[in-house]
Amino acid sequence: MSIFINIVTFILFFGLLIFIHEFGHYLMARLTKVKVEEFGFGFPIPNRPPLWHMFRYAGTDFTLNWIPFGGFVRLKGETDPDVTDGFMTAAPLSRILVMLGGPLMNFIAGILLFAMVFSRVGASDVKTVQLIQIAENSPAMSAGLLADDIVVAVNGTEVSGTNQLIAIINDNLGVPVTLTINRGGETIETTLTPRSNPPEGEGPLGVMLGNPVKPISYLEAIPYGAQVTFEQCRQIILLPAQLIEGTVNSDEARMLGPKGIYDVYAQMRERDEAATASPDPVEQSLAVNTLWFAATLSIALGLTNLLPLPALDGGRILFVLPELILRRRVPAELENMVHVIGFGILMLVMVFITAQDIINPVVLP
Repeated sequence: MSIFINIVTFILFFGLLIFIHEFGHYLMARLTKVKVEEFGFGFPIPNRPPLWHMFRYAGTDFTLNWIPFGGFVRLKGETDPDVTDGFMTAAPLSRILVMLGGPLMNFIAGILLFAMVFSRVGASDVKTVQLIQIAENSPAMSAGLLADDIVVAVNGTEVSGTNQLIAIINDNLGVPVTLTINRGGETIETTLTPRSNPPEGEGPLGVMLGNPVKPISYLEAIPYGAQVTFEQCRQIILLPAQLIEGTVNSDEARMLGPKGIYDVYAQMRERDEAATASPDPVEQSLAVNTLWFAATLSIALGLTNLLPLPALDGGRILFVLPELILRRRVPAELENMVHVIGFGILMLVMVFITAQDIINPVVLP
């Protein structure tokens, strides 16, 4: 029963991300005055009418289709340049914006999902420095410092971040310094001498630094969500270079098909269920693995569609650029043929990736 529930919820989970992508195309088409003939919930069965024609709005038929997975947008004249008021005859910039709409909506969804995570678990207060761990026989232990102490000032200079504290300590190696500490609301001063040659991994004071977590509202969490989304995009873009340099293990950066994505989803749900069942409220608040994975997957879906490959949004944009720059259109017959061939190749690659997911299932550390 658990596997069945996981499969059903995964179909809804992954299908929703695809639906969000298609909804982005729909919204951008409306904004650029490109006519949308149909917005479908789920996928149709070839040569069969929709399961339910729900309603018609602003010239668009909204339909419910037989396969409950994702959705699609059917633009007027999507592949036919002879349709005078269709997509292929729209201004080049309008077509590019329509194709960017899907990935853009995935990025927005990623930001909002990450914001949900931060609103539940809180965010690091980067301007406050907290002692996370104290090493044995270190200057910090000798001075009576404890884990969870907040460093307020060094030699009377207010501390506003870990990098500033590290810089001050490194400038005073072998010289006694006075730390002002906040411990449970009580202010304490203590003097210690940073070591010039500390044991490996301990640092001059023998402390592990961090930042306390502060609760934040959902609106306050949105900038944090945007920051993580940007960082995720940056990491994915830099990944090929990191693989070539060998700084990232190829096993940690493998491509996943639907089977691999399901495996990760199922493991994330299992961890969330374990956290939810914990009697510890702090542990319960960490049941956000599935949300985090959804945000990451939405961003990956957006970036993947921006790749300059045939049949993807990025590949379609690539065919519009010559028209935008040189004022000359790539022949529609050539473009359509390239996209059909490219789609076939992508399907073969997906079959290979899925086979790898079956032979070598993903197991999270």
